[in-house]
Amino acid sequence: MDLSTVLRVKTVHISSPILAAKSPFFYKLFSNGMRESEQRYVTLRIHASEEAALMELLNFMYSSTLSTTTPTALLDVLMAADKFEVASCMRYCSRLLRNLPMTCESALLYLDLPSSVLMADAVQPLTDTAKQFLAARYKDISKFQEEVLNLPLAGIEAVLASDDLQIASEDAVYDFALKWARTHYPKLEERREILGSRLGRLIRFPYMTCRKLKKVLTCNDFDPELASKVVLESLFFKAETPYRQRALAAEEANSTYRRFVERAYKYRPVKVVEFELPRQQCVVYLDLKREECAHLFPAGRIYSQAFHLGGQGFFLSAHCNMDQQSSFHCFGLFLGMQEKGSVSFAVDYEFAARIKPTEEYVSKYKGNYTFTGGKAVGYRNLFGIPWTAFMADDSIYFINGNLHLRAELTIRQ
Repeated sequence: MDLSTVLRVKTVHISSPILAAKSPFFYKLFSNGMRESEQRYVTLRIHASEEAALMELLNFMYSSTLSTTTPTALLDVLMAADKFEVASCMRYCSRLLRNLPMTCESALLYLDLPSSVLMADAVQPLTDTAKQFLAARYKDISKFQEEVLNLPLAGIEAVLASDDLQIASEDAVYDFALKWARTHYPKLEERREILGSRLGRLIRFPYMTCRKLKKVLTCNDFDPELASKVVLESLFFKAETPYRQRALAAEEANSTYRRFVERAYKYRPVKVVEFELPRQQCVVYLDLKREECAHLFPAGRIYSQAFHLGGQGFFLSAHCNMDQQSSFHCFGLFLGMQEKGSVSFAVDYEFAARIKPTEEYVSKYKGNYTFTGGKAVGYRNLFGIPWTAFMADDSIYFINGNLHLRAELTIRQ
């Protein structure tokens, strides 16, 4: 078991100019190791497991092709090419691997390469493809909870870095990241380290609800200093004007950590203004993109994130549904109360939307309703027009591709 035991010696005849031209490693080896002009031998000591890959690599340096095609063998050659500094072979292996059918196993294998290999420019397209594969495969985390929980660190990072994550809200991303960290790193110090240096950077704290941000401050899994920093940063972002928020998101468009870029949440974020006096009241703003509305046809729904009034959770839901007479499709807006239970709540509500050309909010529907948990109320045809007119190019309801809705809720005395 002596690791330095020489198992066998193999003599390979090579052309030193060809190898030196393809590899800085061999260039230095031949320059320094063959000072005597009559010296004809240079010794390479490798691990027995590297032999096949090295022979493939030497062959590549002459022919620019490889005889091997399996992912594991190509990976071995890629590692050898990195070790012996043959960038052209690294690019070649990377391209071949990228063109093979990707699986979860192979994607995780590529992301688990040694850091020196991962850093190489030649391997970047391969690791990018592996990350994209995992992000697309596990886009809907809720469908693959167990699988995603079992992913190694590189895998979960690829999933949580995605803008296209189909998840209820950023609160759910935070909960999931915490659950994963607690599963894989039971020791608090290690967990804090991994959340602080790796996973925490992928949570988009500015899009979390204030209620959840409050919990971050008291969460033991995060270093208190880091928790304060991300919560403060999030609150400042929330207080910014929409223009400034868009500018911050645009600045991060090409960076690895995209804190200010909004994901495609299942529950759409809302802006809420709350009043305690003279009556308990809240004004809720929900913006929907034209594409989101188009995807509602013929019977889809979009739900907002929850907001609170009088200690109760409420939500808005936008629908494509049939009008009251079931004669055509139209746009509907509803207000629902979250908690099921015996609590009943009398609420005055009003729905409004911005309209061209003034771009001011115009009231569309007023009503009052006594809510009990799990009940919803609203209007099936908010704008009193068919779906085709609502979605038309000249529709007065879309301003720069966005539909701006407002709901005002007041608790009745």
